[in-house]
Amino acid sequence: MEEKLIVANCSGFFGDRLSAARELVEGGPIDVLTGDYLAELTMALLFRMKLKDPDKGYASTFLAQMEQIMGTCLDKGIKIVSNAGGLNPKGLAKGLSELAKILGLDPKIAYIEGDDLMPRLSDLQEAGQAFSHLDKDTPLKDSGLAPLTANAYLGGQGITKALQMGADIVVGGRIADAALVSGPAAWKFDWQKDDYDALAGAYAAGHIIECGTQATGGNYSFMDEIPSYKNMGFPIAQIFANGDFIITKHEGTGGLVSKGTVTAQLMYEIRQPYYLTPDVTVRFDTLDMEQIATDRVKVTNVKGEPPNGKTKVCINTLFGFKNSMTVVLTGLDIEEKAKIVEEVVFDLVGGKDQFDRVDVSLVKSGHPDPVLNDEAFSYLRISVMDKDQKKVGKRFSAAIVEAALSSIPGFTLTAPPSREMPAILHWPCLITLDQIKQQVVMDGEMIDLAFDNSDNKEPCFTNAKKDDAPGTGIPVDGPKKEIPFGRLFATRSGDKGGNANLGVWAKTREGFDYLDRFLTIEQLKELLPDMAEFEIERYRLPNLYAINFYIKGVLEDGVAASLRSDPQAKTLGEYLRAKVIMVPENLVS
Repeated sequence: MEEKLIVANCSGFFGDRLSAARELVEGGPIDVLTGDYLAELTMALLFRMKLKDPDKGYASTFLAQMEQIMGTCLDKGIKIVSNAGGLNPKGLAKGLSELAKILGLDPKIAYIEGDDLMPRLSDLQEAGQAFSHLDKDTPLKDSGLAPLTANAYLGGQGITKALQMGADIVVGGRIADAALVSGPAAWKFDWQKDDYDALAGAYAAGHIIECGTQATGGNYSFMDEIPSYKNMGFPIAQIFANGDFIITKHEGTGGLVSKGTVTAQLMYEIRQPYYLTPDVTVRFDTLDMEQIATDRVKVTNVKGEPPNGKTKVCINTLFGFKNSMTVVLTGLDIEEKAKIVEEVVFDLVGGKDQFDRVDVSLVKSGHPDPVLNDEAFSYLRISVMDKDQKKVGKRFSAAIVEAALSSIPGFTLTAPPSREMPAILHWPCLITLDQIKQQVVMDGEMIDLAFDNSDNKEPCFTNAKKDDAPGTGIPVDGPKKEIPFGRLFATRSGDKGGNANLGVWAKTREGFDYLDRFLTIEQLKELLPDMAEFEIERYRLPNLYAINFYIKGVLEDGVAASLRSDPQAKTLGEYLRAKVIMVPENLVS
């Protein structure tokens, strides 16, 4: 049989199912167990943890999982690779060593450093690294912001080296999510740095399984296809020496692995079809998918090109503080009631102009002739942000409470008065890879990994076409039928800093031909009028029957500094699927 590496991922975020690691280790054969715990917001949360205790700053749940499985993994020869180290990989490695002693075990533990740029930030700027905001093109030094964290996305080379050194457990900080898979695959098959197609395949596999059950039916549009949501199986990638792979899950688990669920995850949190990583540029527009059996999807022909010599840096800065409260408006005269509440509240706090940012959103959801009390409700959400903590704290929430008896009839709130929260502004930027000093540490030995920039060329993604024009598929003439968009098309949406991606795809070639012709940028803005003010990019992936939209600035300055009710754009896709459109009758079965 063809040699393969079986990689299972037990975590899609800090807070995922705690028992997943044990379920994967005990549920069937695997060679490597990975866990992705980091997101842009997570780095800010870990910073707050480390402020309270300098020995922390890592995903503490990882230790709880390792307590359950460390011995079993050593017995079975299962390697463990994770970015759970967050802001303190060394601290996590120490915690793992202490846990191993308690368990009577002696694993070889390696940790990877070099992603934390905070100690070198000033020197790097003086050396010419501008850290310019990817959307605003403003150098960090001109922003007036003070960074809290600055972490570069590392590739898989450190993981590969640690495994070559004999490590049983490898932990790091801001290792790129998909590199958790490419690193072990390169170790297993002895890939070289210019084996771009093979590396691209492993990175594609890593991107698919990095968010856990989102690849096995979680958050999937066509819910009727999912046999069971109970005990949702976590994803497994079986990777072959040429970079081809199979996505599956353990038998007897819930969920589904299909071309649809795999497409859903491929379309998550991307921009152009060229997926940029520190090790390789992955061509999502080249790969082929085939459903080879129940819960088994094979992916082949993933093409890779050289990396562009840069990697992303996630910088978090403290912009200030924010607060938000929601007033319930009931029954008649909703707009007038909203206006009165807004005026009363801001009069009590001394006016809107004193805040750096204000957002007032009215959601008219009440029925005109409600059967139940709750059906009469609409909602007024008032949010404020400012550098002055006192302005947006008790002073703001108290003003809304004070309005309870002196404003509209039926005044009530969705929740008790809230406290201010830090507004962590995300600053996405790039650094050249030759400035990254990646280090692998094991048994007191430290190995420096130098990056060779000689083989890199101009970024190939500059050739990626922003296809704003409609396609040339099924004509719009002929009999049509009214139908919700989501009865024909699936979506997956998510956040990319202050931007959002909205992936849309069809089940069939005929469906894609119509989607490609119909869903232009202009049409999207008609369907979603609250997106009309933003610049939108459109990219085609015909091999996936898919189109990806990249909506710039809709999430303001990232999840932790956004005043939107959905700061991660998780609901954007389902919002589009609820829209009613006219389609040719022959598309509706």
